[in-house]
Amino acid sequence: MNIIDKIRNIDRYNELALLIVKYGRAELVQQAGLGDILGGDLQSTSAKAEEFTADLERLGSTYVKLGQLLSTRADLLSTEFLEALERLQDDVSPFPYEKVDEIVSEELGVKISKAFSEFEKDPIAAASIGQVHKARLRDGSRVVVKVQRPDLRLEVRKDLEVIGDISELLDEKTEFGKRYEFRNTLIELKKSLLRELDFLREASALITLNKNLEEFENLKVPLPVEDYTTSRVLTMEHIDGRKITDIGPLGLMDLDGQNLANELFHGYLQNILVDGFFHADPHPGNIFVTDDAKIALIDLGMTGYLTAGFRENLLNLLLAISEGRGEDAVRTALKIGEKKNNFESASFKREITDLIISNRKSGLEKLETGRIVIEITKISAECGFRPPPEFTLVAKTLLNLDKSVKTLDPEFNPNESLRRHVVEIVGGQVVESVSPGSKMATAIELKQLLENVPPSLNKILETVANNELKLNVDAIDEKTLMSGFQKVANRIAMGLVLAALIIGASMLMNIESTITFLGYPVLALILFLAAVAGGILMIYSILFNDLDTE
Repeated sequence: MNIIDKIRNIDRYNELALLIVKYGRAELVQQAGLGDILGGDLQSTSAKAEEFTADLERLGSTYVKLGQLLSTRADLLSTEFLEALERLQDDVSPFPYEKVDEIVSEELGVKISKAFSEFEKDPIAAASIGQVHKARLRDGSRVVVKVQRPDLRLEVRKDLEVIGDISELLDEKTEFGKRYEFRNTLIELKKSLLRELDFLREASALITLNKNLEEFENLKVPLPVEDYTTSRVLTMEHIDGRKITDIGPLGLMDLDGQNLANELFHGYLQNILVDGFFHADPHPGNIFVTDDAKIALIDLGMTGYLTAGFRENLLNLLLAISEGRGEDAVRTALKIGEKKNNFESASFKREITDLIISNRKSGLEKLETGRIVIEITKISAECGFRPPPEFTLVAKTLLNLDKSVKTLDPEFNPNESLRRHVVEIVGGQVVESVSPGSKMATAIELKQLLENVPPSLNKILETVANNELKLNVDAIDEKTLMSGFQKVANRIAMGLVLAALIIGASMLMNIESTITFLGYPVLALILFLAAVAGGILMIYSILFNDLDTE
């Protein structure tokens, strides 16, 4: 049975085909061979973005998550659809308490009445992945319990098969699919859903983010209760507060919105650019203002992970955007992604530069960095450039973050905040790069390099040391020649001494000592500083002594 027969005979395929026909491009539908499913004049088919969002909500959990993922694809959808998907409501009808009792008892291995002194039957929130109930532990601690929907994993697996077949068809049969690569979107959807379906992963994310934000006294993350948490049940501490969207203008006046907005933005910069791990869905509905006037981040089902190299390039890109440097933004963007065979270099450079310059003219204080990064992803798709998936995730995160901080402080200037905190961010990146683990890795690489010095170099050094090197050279001063070789020998000897100091410092870093400075053993720091001083002295000698004699 081919794919078209499947679409004709399986209701789920027909539902997805209906969405493509209603909202997709007419030429895409015709090329894919889906036009005869519903019949009618495809060219006249139209619908509002809000209808598309409602249809996704109706189709269930997988399609809600698909919509949330599509909301990051400015290269694929128009502005109207992106805005509608950003407002996608993940609120559905709750499932019966009998199912809640069954799942919790099965997962925890004990009845609810034994595990909790109180457990409210009516959920405080119900979404496509699960629903949340207030409860109280036996020790009196107030908690909330997130329970996964029954049979959700089976439903998701079936839906992913349907979406997979459709995306494969579009990628193979349509130019639109070849350009936008729906298979990659499906891969990201699978990763996102697998993470959200494992509540143990979310519990780990809560612990990690809580630790990473310890220095921010006004930011809170609820901690999980690990003994009451499984892959389908997540129990975490209860936080009293309200969504910032539920606080009216008068309520915001009682808050220090400027300080809260600045700390929230700074915390996210720290998570994204230094820690490499961040809450990827900071829209206003996921940010609470607590009763003690602090900010709480909830719902860590969607998180992002970034490599050190990506973070460095991202920081350079954000600085280029915030300062209106179009050419620098282009150069950095090219480092982040991958050129396709049809890459249009001139168009890519021109459009991104024009984007940065045009927004600079409107005023840097009004610049929305998240929206600019989203626009860069759109330009990339049109010009045959493939940014990595984490780039679009960061773009959507920054876009939502801009909205949240503006809700707290309408006058907040994210670009000024970025420039103010950039020194601290760069310092954090440097500290991470010189951690004991990274220094040990460098020492190991240096040791391997020294162990594998080519035999010919050893022979040359031995010949020089024994004064056995002979050269037949005309018209050259012997004293000058010997002086040059002495400098070479001195440089090599100095280099070996510096290498030994670095290796010794790296090894001492892993030995516990009672005498420390900034958390590091003093002796190791002395060796490391001696190596730095020796290196500076060598460079100075090369630049000002050797070059002057040439």
